[in-house]
Amino acid sequence: MSLAETYPFYLANTPETPNTDLAVTDKYTGEVATRVAMASPDDIDRAIAAAVEAAEPMRRMPVHARQAALNHCVERFTARFDELAMSLCIEAGKPIKDAEGEVSRLIDTFRIAAEESVRINGEVIPMEISARAEGRFGMWKRVPLGPCSFISPFNFPLNLAAHKVAPAIAAGCPFVLKPASRTPIGALIIGEVLAETDLPKGAFSILPCHREGADLFTTDARLKLLSFTGSPGVGWDLKARAGKKKVVLELGGNAACVVDADADLDDAVDRIIVGAFYQSGQSCIGVQRIIVHASIYDDFKARMVEATKALKAGDPKDPETFIGPMISEKEARRLHGWIEEAVEGGATVLCGGGREGAMLEATLLEGVPRDAKCYREEAFGPMALLTPFDDFDAALAEVNDSAFGLQAGIFTRDIYKAHKAWDELDVGGVVIGDVPSWRVDHMPYGGVKDSGLGREGIRYAIEDMTEIRLLVLRTP
Repeated sequence: MSLAETYPFYLANTPETPNTDLAVTDKYTGEVATRVAMASPDDIDRAIAAAVEAAEPMRRMPVHARQAALNHCVERFTARFDELAMSLCIEAGKPIKDAEGEVSRLIDTFRIAAEESVRINGEVIPMEISARAEGRFGMWKRVPLGPCSFISPFNFPLNLAAHKVAPAIAAGCPFVLKPASRTPIGALIIGEVLAETDLPKGAFSILPCHREGADLFTTDARLKLLSFTGSPGVGWDLKARAGKKKVVLELGGNAACVVDADADLDDAVDRIIVGAFYQSGQSCIGVQRIIVHASIYDDFKARMVEATKALKAGDPKDPETFIGPMISEKEARRLHGWIEEAVEGGATVLCGGGREGAMLEATLLEGVPRDAKCYREEAFGPMALLTPFDDFDAALAEVNDSAFGLQAGIFTRDIYKAHKAWDELDVGGVVIGDVPSWRVDHMPYGGVKDSGLGREGIRYAIEDMTEIRLLVLRTP
């Protein structure tokens, strides 16, 4: 199975191919796999205007009709499962098993959105809290915010686009979406399926474009919300230029995992191997810092090194492959340089550390200085570091010793320590008995500090894409 020769973009629900200017490469071979239409600033302006025109028809669209559109997507994505998985494998270099997992999550995300679309509820408010309020009755409902702007990243081209698109349809908001230019195919296939539905004209536009040409996604005052997933530097800059619109940011991470003395080491290693190295570590909640109790540190380290060395690297189309290429050779060189910097600062390479093109070996380090980029920054690749701890409070402090705060994992059997971690860790989510990389698509997901603003997860995204409208009735 291969990609089509070319793909259109979607403007106001309609495919257009004014050019084939964007070459999309197979991230493993480096060869051009397909070509995609690129949107101009004029195209983006037309798309925003169409979204504005679609705001009222989307608001008036019956809830059952929105749900029907979402259920159609579930059916079509299920029917095209293998095609979607292979498109991820090619455009993102994602090992085929990881790609199949992402397609399953895409389907889950649209299914959850279909369910949530019919339960966007309000409340009755008792108004008579004092004598002056007697004779009043209050209630509120949620109404669509209006046209939304979405910018999605390269690492989950299907599911992270879905976490914006699906709740927008459920909420009744038209949108314009800019997918990552290195991995636009997944979003364009979503567009192809949406074009089969009865959504009002202008309800959606999916427009690959260069970053420098995408300014309207951020600055245009006709858009009422900007939802961006990507790097912190870009995200905070977009927020500064977004004007009066609401902004949701899902940014970077430097996720830590604590392994306490009472942990099941076989289980912890099995899970942390996945958390650190699935899809070549290119996840904002990938395990980067592994903090292990001193009494089990040597045993854990030996098991972790053995398991890491056993991971198969190579062609992501091979079902046995666990480590595929990074998104580009430039990114692989960047992280390889960080590893070399850590070693120069006194760190030890326990395994891995080599690079060939975009392929970086699964790498474990110990003794990494606290000021090294491998420790302070977001690695976003197949690298993790180990440190020992003696005191649980000190381990929690080490987790918090980061500019980021997305999710953390704690392997402990002690319920009091689990609650303490939940109380004290400055992160968006604490996962007990598993890795911070774990996510299911209906939960509130997002971070604090440099990791962003707001929460995704369908119900919570719908809250951002709607606003409360109050009604008060006075009985004379």
